[in-house]
Amino acid sequence: MTPASKAGTRPDSRRRHFLRDFVATLIAASSLMSLFSSEFAGAIQAGVFRFERMNALILVILFSFLILWYIRRAQRGVGLYVRPLPGISAVDEAVGRATEMGRPVLFIPGTGDLDNVQTIAGLSVLGRVARVTARYNTPLRVPVLYPLPLAAASETVREAYIAEGVTDQLSPETVQYVAGESFSYSARVGGLILRERPAAAVYMGQFTAESLLIAEVGQASGAIQIAGTAEPEQLPFFIAACDYTLIGEELYAASAYLSREPRLLGSLKGQDVMKVLIALVVVAGVLSVTFGWGIDFWAHVLHAE
Repeated sequence: MTPASKAGTRPDSRRRHFLRDFVATLIAASSLMSLFSSEFAGAIQAGVFRFERMNALILVILFSFLILWYIRRAQRGVGLYVRPLPGISAVDEAVGRATEMGRPVLFIPGTGDLDNVQTIAGLSVLGRVARVTARYNTPLRVPVLYPLPLAAASETVREAYIAEGVTDQLSPETVQYVAGESFSYSARVGGLILRERPAAAVYMGQFTAESLLIAEVGQASGAIQIAGTAEPEQLPFFIAACDYTLIGEELYAASAYLSREPRLLGSLKGQDVMKVLIALVVVAGVLSVTFGWGIDFWAHVLHAE
């Protein structure tokens, strides 16, 4: 075979290889398409939309509507009533007592890190307490366990003092970093309470086993104590050792109560209305099933998987 004949066969060979690969690709693609189409058809037959969960969809839509509607009303300036919280209302009284006695106010924003929503709620209350202490020129002590809450608490206190126009009263001892784990932190705070004997102590945030250790020392020192946490295991200790206690969701409601922020107020009111509606539906369902009225209907409404 001459070189010219060899050169003439190369394009034909390349075409054959290309056609063979192209046909193989088409076969593989058609196989995959048939597989996907059969799976999709099976999903459609099985039901992509689960109609038995329609009650959950209606609940989510209604819940979202209520929150957005109340937020919109709050942004328009419509007054939304929030039940007064005795613990928050007693902050002015406690700070006034500390001012008269010439003693500091102790505030602990929990022992959780900044990724905990209870810590954020506690820092919101800290802003109110810091403004009152700045207004009355009362020393404030804020021992913090973790670095991120330390930075957040320092900024919160600084903004409160700036708002009151008394930045000269800020002291490096106001917000203190207490390193270590929770029990060493409680020992350090207990020593601080015994040395400086604050006239008022406010505990707002997440607490674990150190709650009783700190609250008992504060109670023995004679301080007015105001506590709030969403940890059910620690609530009995605070109720026993403190003068005022915010229970569970009252800690989160305190942020809306103090700031009057439309988004917080709207979310709070929407949640409250939704709770009332759910309670009414449950009561109506129980009464209807008890007396044999519309058992199938209420079973479908209250059914959850």
